[in-house]
Order: sequence, then C-alpha cells, then structure tokens
Amino acid sequence: MMTHGADIYTYAKLAGCKPEQMIDFSSNINLYQPSMQLDTASHHIERYADSSYASLKTAIANNYEIKPSQIALYNGATAAIYALFSQLKPKKVYLYAPLYGEYQKAAFRAKKFVSKINRIDDIENPPSKNSIVVFVNPSTPEGEHYNLDALLKMWMKRKCTIILDESFLEFEALKSYRNEIQNYKKLYIIQSFSKFYSCAGVRVGAVFAHKKSIEKLSKELWNISSLDVTFLEQRLNDTTFKEYSRKLHKEQKEELQKILEECGHFDEIVPSDANFILCYNPRGKELFEHLLTHKILVRSCESFDYLSENWLRFAIKDKNAHKELQKTLELFSR
Repeated sequence: MMTHGADIYTYAKLAGCKPEQMIDFSSNINLYQPSMQLDTASHHIERYADSSYASLKTAIANNYEIKPSQIALYNGATAAIYALFSQLKPKKVYLYAPLYGEYQKAAFRAKKFVSKINRIDDIENPPSKNSIVVFVNPSTPEGEHYNLDALLKMWMKRKCTIILDESFLEFEALKSYRNEIQNYKKLYIIQSFSKFYSCAGVRVGAVFAHKKSIEKLSKELWNISSLDVTFLEQRLNDTTFKEYSRKLHKEQKEELQKILEECGHFDEIVPSDANFILCYNPRGKELFEHLLTHKILVRSCESFDYLSENWLRFAIKDKNAHKELQKTLELFSR
C-alpha cells in the first residue's frame, strides 16, 4: 500500500531505474524552483543558530500577515503535528477524513481516542464538546477548498480545540482562517513551507496560534538547522516568487487538466483548488503499474479513508513531464 507520495527511492527499485530517472507525479511540490545562491560558508555551520529564530519568524510573519509571537517553529510540518498532539489535553479527536495519514498516527501516539467524520458525505455531523477537531483545507487528496465559516462557528460553540491544516492554500491565494487565531485561543493552524516554497528537503514547519497558546507549547532548543533557516528566509523574501509561482501553476494546471480529460481513461476527474488532481479509473491499479513501468510515479490513494487503489492523484509538473505523461497514457489500452 502506498502511504505517502514522493517515495521515489522504493518505486525506482521496482521500476528498475535510478531515482533521478523517475518522473514523480506523486510529489505535490511547487514546480517553480528558481535558482538560488545559498551561502554555505563556515559561519553558518560553526555557530549555533539564534534559538529564537527571530529573523525567520519576522519573514514568516510578514508573508502571512500575523505576528512573530503567534508562530511556533518545528522541524517540518509533520513534526509540528506530532508535537501539537502530544501537548494538547483533550483525549477525543475527530478527524475530518479523508486527510493526511500522519494525523491519525500522531493522535494514536499521543494516546487519543480517534473518531472520523466523513467530510464528503457527512460533514455536518457534530463532534463531541471539548474535543479536538482536525480539518485539512484545501483537502487532501482531492484539493477542495471549503468555506468553513459555519463549521468554525459550530466548533467554537462546542468549545473544541481546532487544528486547521492550510499547507496547500497558497497555490491559488485562497481564503485563510489565520485572522481567527487572535479571537479563539484554541485554534491552531498547521503550515508547511515545503509545498508552496518548493523545498521538501528543508525541514521547517509551523504552528500559528494565539500568542498565549504559543507560549504554552514547548519547543526543542535548536530544532531547525541554520542552513534550513537561511534557505527559507531567502525564499520568503523573494518578492517575485509568489507571483510567478501562481502564474506558472495556473498555466500548468490547465495543461495537466486537459491531458487527463482528453486521454479518455478517467470516469471522474475531481475539481481541485490545489496543485494536484484526483482521478478515478476502474482499472486504477493497472494504470498505476503501467505508468510505473514507464518510470512515471503517481499517488495511488488506497491509504486514504473511503478511497481505493482505483483513485490516482497527479501533481502538477512542468511541460516536459506532462508530455511524457501524455505519451504514456496514450499507450494504455482502454
């Protein structure tokens, strides 16, 4: 079972090739990767980083229109999820599924009692009072952006601790609920930087929350490397990055959508507000294996609740990758 995208090392072995020879449509990372001159001089390595990460928090605060005091930094968004669950007191957790699988693992590790709400068919089902609710928006694996106004009102009325994951929000400049953290102390927003800022190898993730809630979270000392900080600061301070990323994302998303529609292999192509597209083929497993034979890796979605291996997800890539995908799809027999 495929439990996470971007595992090119395992699947390259199965395809009989080197990882760098794979075209990875399973990894939903921004396709725009501008060249950078990253200074790796010894002073970045020989000294301890500023343990408060003041300059990085300032750069994040400026980009996300919040205050540095509302930011807690971790060694990646997944680390932030585990840390948050380990420190939140409520024992009952409601996961609006399907969603990123690490939320369930983190809840179990923290010895929570996990229930799931099917957000596709039963989204209005109310969680217990004083529980933890988790919602990924835009959602994964299909990329729908939800208007959560009514749900937020209901969760707050029930005094729930709210975890919103907005890691895919920036590709299309969608509505964020960051402005609510000042008004509700039990709202926590998970922010990954690897997706939009195209740096999966740079391990920096964040929790955004009310200042008093951030103060209660314990953070490991020097949990982010100086090199990670240097890279992300440069990317955040690149004034053209967001604009060009979104322009390129729009163009390439339209191209991929057209390829998937015109190949004729999919009974359903789900509209997406993120940088990936979910599709259904009743012979999805065969199609997955066909693509892998041609050194193309896509995300098989059987690990997601309510889905099966016949659901395949395609991340948006560049023109060359799309061209190879198109040719390979044409070779698959209907």
